[in-house]
Formats: sequence, structure tokens, C-alpha cells
Amino acid sequence: MGRQRAEPDSLSVSKSAITGLRRSDRFLLGLGRFARVVFVSHVQPDPDSIGSMLGLAHLVETRLGKPTLITRDGLISRAENRALVEVLHLDLVPVEEVEWGPNDAVVMVDSQPRTGRHTIPESVPLFAVIDHHDTPGELEGVAFTDIRATHGATCTLVTKYLTEQEVPIPEKVATALLYGIETEMAGFPREASPADDAALILLYPTADKDLIAQIRNARLPHSYFECMLQALQSSFIYDRILMSWVDHLPQPEQAAEVVDFMIRFEKVDYAVCGGVYEDTLILSVRAAIENARAGEILRQVVGKLGRAGGHDRRAGGAIPLASTAPSAIEEVQSELRRRFLKALKLDDVRGQRLVPLRDMLENLQS
Repeated sequence: MGRQRAEPDSLSVSKSAITGLRRSDRFLLGLGRFARVVFVSHVQPDPDSIGSMLGLAHLVETRLGKPTLITRDGLISRAENRALVEVLHLDLVPVEEVEWGPNDAVVMVDSQPRTGRHTIPESVPLFAVIDHHDTPGELEGVAFTDIRATHGATCTLVTKYLTEQEVPIPEKVATALLYGIETEMAGFPREASPADDAALILLYPTADKDLIAQIRNARLPHSYFECMLQALQSSFIYDRILMSWVDHLPQPEQAAEVVDFMIRFEKVDYAVCGGVYEDTLILSVRAAIENARAGEILRQVVGKLGRAGGHDRRAGGAIPLASTAPSAIEEVQSELRRRFLKALKLDDVRGQRLVPLRDMLENLQS
């Protein structure tokens, strides 16, 4: 059922009244008349979204004394992300279990509304959106927005809010924020701004480095290696791009794990993985060059087939499948391959296997 959102204080929404206030001031002022603050993010939340929600909840509880709720939209399947939640003992409430109150302020973090990356009910209105992606969302009617695509991580914005409000950052929060920023800065070249590096320097003395090491080196399930093997066997190189296909992803986040590994191949600038999870083709892209336009290219490739977005060197998307029959999946893969090669002006390039078929057969026989 729908619900009515409490009208925020006029000071929180009137541009003339808030002239000169910092964004963190405006954010807190706007929350003044709400009873509870609920934080939501994108499906399969990553360390940047989890750390951002935890940091903002700490800000609200410390400065306003209001109760908060941190949610989880979908699975957390990547081993490192599960480890983050487990070692920090985080209580994330599945969005489908949330009892939405009539006086809740709902804050979307590390994402934007109606980008196809959420399962929260359409009837739930948002008070605020805080994000660092340049993927356009529908922000009409959102009272407070802070979207800084120049920043490499949403956790950096949250760290700014905490320091602006002079809120002490405890070890648990610092650990989550630091790891959230680190994961967004992973890869080369780094997508980092001076603000991101300043936040890392600020958080490092307080964060628990042993816990971060434990998270980074989380133990991996058997399915991880099966998925990687299938990706290696199905990888083709087209000049500057390496494309991998996985028939059955054990978890949706494993497409990103594949490209995180493949982009280290010295002869390519782009790595793409497409894998089937349930009735959806999950796409993930990584780039190893500056001005790669990964998010822009993936949006162009996916078009009206599904949804996509990301940054200069990191992007992801999903395409609903009308059928999961092998022939139907191959048809979608073929179309995506054609679009990727066209977008990179590689239309006439013939693909070569990353691992030659002869070598695969010899390894099987041995």
C-alpha cells in the first residue's frame, strides 16, 4: 500500500532559505520532522553502498538522535562483501521485510531511483538521494539530492558529511567507509579524486586493518572456480576487447569477479562478461585505460534491451531474457557482441580464443 510522506520543514526544501548552508546541514535539517530514517541502495549492495548507509546512519543517530534502519536489496553473494557484513556484525534488513512507516524518511544511497536497480515498492517516496554515479535517475519530487560524479565513491561523500558535522567516526564505521572507498578505487588507472584520497588518509588510522585484510582475503566457494573455468574456456579476444560468456552464474556478482580478473590480461583495454542468472543476462565491464567511457558504452550497447550504467572504467547492466533456451541466449549474446564491436569500431575484427581449443582438449586428455 502507498503511504504519505510527512512534509519536510520548509527550511529543508527552500533554496532561498538554505543559501550558504553546507549540504550535510541541509540533509540533517530536512530530516527534522521525520520519525525514522530508512536507508536503501541498489540490488546486491556492494561495500561502497553498505559503508555509505552505515556512515549516514551513524551521522543521523549522533546528530539527530533518530532511529535508523539499514536495508539489503537482494543477495550479497560476493565472498568479500559477505565477509564485510559478517566481520562487522552488520544487521541489514531485507527490503521485502521492511514495514514502511507513514513518517519514514527514505534515503537512497549509491544509486538513483528508477534505474532498474531496485526492488523497493514504487509507492515508497524518497526524501533524499546521495550518490556518485553519473547514471541518470528520475529525481523529480526528491527533496534532497547530492550527486557528485567527480568523486570515486559515495563513501567519500559520507566521510565529508561526518567531518563537516564534527562527528567522531568509530572504528567499525571507519573500517566500512575505508573498505568501501578502496573497492571503488580498485583497478588501474584509479578512478580517484583528491577528495577520495583525503578520505582514505583520514579514515586509515581509525579503521581496523586486520579486519580489512580478512575481508580482502575471504575464502572462496567451489562455484567461484567453476565459474572462472567456464569464463576462461569461453573467452574471445577482439583486438582491444576480451569477451567472456558464462551459461549459468552461481551468483549475479560473479560476472564482476570475472572481469576483475580478465582485465589484467596485458593485451586488452576492455573486458566484458555476460552471464545468465535465473532469467536475466548479467553484464559487467572493466577498462584499463583512461577515458574508456565504459558506462556510456554499455548503456549504448544495451539500449532498450535492459538497463546499464557505471563509470569511466567500471560498468554493469542486466537484460531480462524472454527465454533461457540455449538458442535464445546465443542470439542475445551474438547481438551484444555485434553492438560492442560496433561501439569500439572493431566491426571487421575476428575473434580469437584466449585459451586455444587445442590446449583445452590436451589438458582434458592429460
